[in-house]
Amino acid sequence: MQALIIQATKSTPSVNFDPTTNILCMKGESYPENAAKFFGPIFLWLEEFLASQDVVQAVVEIELIYFNSSSSKALMNFFELLDNAVSDGRKIEVNWRYQKENETALEAGEEYRDEARSLVFNLVET
Repeated sequence: MQALIIQATKSTPSVNFDPTTNILCMKGESYPENAAKFFGPIFLWLEEFLASQDVVQAVVEIELIYFNSSSSKALMNFFELLDNAVSDGRKIEVNWRYQKENETALEAGEEYRDEARSLVFNLVET
């Protein structure tokens, strides 16, 4: 399986999902005009990755400074996929990184953590 690497743009985060290390990183801002178009390949890659019998555990590193409501919905679906994978026996740890002064990002992380109950979901102040 190939790594998924997407360079950041003004309105989309960088994505680096490495199947050799099982580390999935997303960083930047996320307010694409078409969230489904941006997140579609991410979901396809993640579904293939999680379907692999070799994947026992993974670490997800997310640091989004700003994201719009359509990105928030996509992130909820992203965490739901991860949560289901834990129910299937995978070990997945999420590190939701937020800047101390960014209360919106902290609150969003708390909401995601509350919804994705099977995940080890860490709120990490940077």
